[in-house]
Formats: sequence, C-alpha cells, structure tokens
Amino acid sequence: MRTDTIAAIATGMSNSGIGIVRVSGENSADIVDKIFRPGNKRTKLTHAESHTIHYGHIFDGEEMLDEVMVSVMKRPRSFTAENTVEINCHGGILIMNRILELVIRSGARLAEPGEFTRRAYLNGRIDLAQAEAVIDVISSKNDMALSGSVRQLKGSVSKKIKEFREEILYEIAYIESALDDPEHISLEDYPSRLSVKIEELIKSTGGLISSFDNGKILKEGINTVIVGKPNVGKSSLLNLLVGKERAIVTDKAGTTRDIIEECINLHGISLNIIDTAGIRFTEDIVEKIGVERARRTAQDADLVIYVVDSSVELNENDYEILELIQDKKCIILLNKTDLESVVTAEDLKSRVEGDVSIIKTSTRDNTGIDEFEKEIKRMFFGGLIRNNEEIIITNLRHKEALMNAHESLLQVKKSIENNMPEDFYSIDLMNAYSSLGFIIGEEVEEDLINKIFSEFCMGK
Repeated sequence: MRTDTIAAIATGMSNSGIGIVRVSGENSADIVDKIFRPGNKRTKLTHAESHTIHYGHIFDGEEMLDEVMVSVMKRPRSFTAENTVEINCHGGILIMNRILELVIRSGARLAEPGEFTRRAYLNGRIDLAQAEAVIDVISSKNDMALSGSVRQLKGSVSKKIKEFREEILYEIAYIESALDDPEHISLEDYPSRLSVKIEELIKSTGGLISSFDNGKILKEGINTVIVGKPNVGKSSLLNLLVGKERAIVTDKAGTTRDIIEECINLHGISLNIIDTAGIRFTEDIVEKIGVERARRTAQDADLVIYVVDSSVELNENDYEILELIQDKKCIILLNKTDLESVVTAEDLKSRVEGDVSIIKTSTRDNTGIDEFEKEIKRMFFGGLIRNNEEIIITNLRHKEALMNAHESLLQVKKSIENNMPEDFYSIDLMNAYSSLGFIIGEEVEEDLINKIFSEFCMGK
C-alpha cells in the first residue's frame, strides 16, 4: 500500500463559488504549511487541533494567490483515515489548478482516480461495498437511487452480508469442532438443525438476488421505448414528458425516421425514453431503416409504450405492433381522445394477452398523463420503494457473488437430503462464506480492486 501524500481537486472542474483542493497523507499539514499564511500569523497547521478551520491566504513565493479557508482533519477521523487538509478556495478553474500545482511542488503527488476512497477502504474505514456506493451516490439519477446508495454507503448491504457470513461461519466452526472432538461435541440430529438454518439463508440470499432487477432500474433508469404507427402522437408524448420540443411534430406521417433518446425524471423514477419511427409498411429506404430500428429497440426495452390513435381504426400495422409487444411490459395509450373515437379499450384488450394497462390520453389537452405516470410506478415497484429500510442490490458484481453463495447453500441442502457426511456440508458452507466475502472485499484480488477504483472520478 502506498502511504505518500496525495492531492487533487475534489470539486467539479468548472467555474463555481467554491473549490476544494484535498490533500491526504502523513505530511499533508507540513506540505500545506509551506504555501499557507494564516490570518493570525501564528497558527501552524501541523500544530492545529483536528477538525478545525483556519482563515488565511495561499502564497506562491511572495505572490498572494487566493483568500482561503483551510480545514484540518487528523487521522483516523477523516474520510481516508489519514491526516487530511482541505483548501477551500474560490472556484475558478485557473485558481484551483494553480493551488494544486503549488501543493504538488511542495511535496504531494497527484492522486489517481478514486485514490482517496481506495485509501479509505485499505485503511479499514469502509468496506468494498461501501466504497462502490460512493460512486453510486455521485452518479445517482433520481431521489430513489440516491436514497438506496446512501443506505448502502451507511452499510445496509455490508451489515446484511456480514450477518450471513457470521451465521455460516458458526456452522463451519461447529462442524469442524465436532469432527475434531467427537467425544465432547455431538453431531447427532445436527443435519436437521442445519437444514432449518440453510433454508433461512437460501430464502434471504434469494430475496436479495431477486431485488437486483428493481435495483438496476433504480440505478440506471427504465429503458422505455415509444412505438406506434406514424402520426399517432408519439413525438408529442415525448415532448410532453421531456418538457420541451425535443422531436419535430407535424401532420405529415413518417416525420420521425430515426430513434430520439432522452432521459427524464418522473416523480423520482428515471426513464431513458426512446422515440422511434412509426411502424408501417413503406417503400422509402430511409424510413424503412428507421422502422426496423424501432422493432429491434422495442424487443430490448424494459417498458414499451404503445401509442394508438383512437380516432383511426386499427389496421395491419397495429396488429404487427400488438404481436411485437406480447410478453413485454407494456402500457397502451389510447391517444387523441379529444377527437371522436373509433377504437375502444375493449378493442385492444381483445387482441392482447395478459393484464395490459390501457390509458386514455390526449397529448393535445395533456390528459391522462398523471394516470400514466402512476401506472409506471405501480408496474415496476409496487410498494417496494415506499420502504426506506429495504435492502436492494444494484451492483452486478454483488448479484453474481450472491448467486454463487446461493448455489453453494443449495448444495448444502442437497447434501443434507442425501445424508452425506458432515464434512461435505463444511466444504460448500466455506464456498458460500468466501463468495459473500467477495462483496465486502475480503476475498478479492488486487486487479479487481484496481478496476473498481479506476472508475471513480479524480478527487474522490
């Protein structure tokens, strides 16, 4: 582990009111003391108490660069669990870079991406799951994703994983002790007792695994595709949801010829919306390419919004779309209800298998949109997002580790059912224990650590 002193700009690289240059390592206060002149002319940062703030100026030789506030946090009570100094300066890109260059010239090294958080992990302040939550907090797209990431940062996932591991480790220790000292520790009736515990663990790990689909949607958003015939109101719907004229809307059919993508926040849910070319038979080569892209995009979507013009009778293009959306999560919007309707909800229900929601809308009058938004929330989350204590897995690496642990626990269950010797239980229990350790960083290789932290932004 490298223990030298590192520095980086910890705030965004854009002009702003305040900028922070973070310095972490054994010599952080000594280094900043070389360029910082306190307002009272007496206080040295190396002698300052932890968690104090000091007013003064940054100097490059005899040139005064900026008026600053400098905070001092001594180990282990800092983010990195190392001595840390943060220079709060004005937030201009030029001045932040000048101060960072001064710090580096004075003895620090430019931090690598994610190196501050990596040091927090290596110094035992946070585990690997919490470290990954840091970048999730930074990149959160909506309130629910942010709330879940903050819970994980506080240790919600880590605490549950550690509970699982403690329960598994107890069983491993019991088996090994009984095999080593059968005269004093009996394994009689132990398989039946173990079976109860294994069933609980299988159910619990399975529940976390099944939460991943919701977690992924919370984190990344719902991939949503708008489909329908030309001129049914798809682009008008996109513009209404986005809140601006994102797509060209005309009375001419086939105006949209390629996919248009936008990300919106819908009452705390992120929708990655794609408006597609109207699906119909056409001889136009360019439009034909757009129609084919619409079909492919709909097949890969989390949610399909099928827009129907209620004032025009269904035809073969609608029937093709209805075939396309079978077995997909879908909401049908019966649009243009401000006009005289010739298509009813019953007409559509008779051609769709399963429970598909059909909502009457008018993008011209802005009606039905509230109901549409509520239906999306119901379809994807139900009551789940109302429970602030719910642990949701959002990281694919965590899901894979849980699946490996789950499989090992199923193997233990199978061994019990087949009356296998107890040492068989121990092997699979140990595999489950190791797989869960992979989540919190106790069973990982350095290459993976490097990869995870390389995805962080500079200064974090």
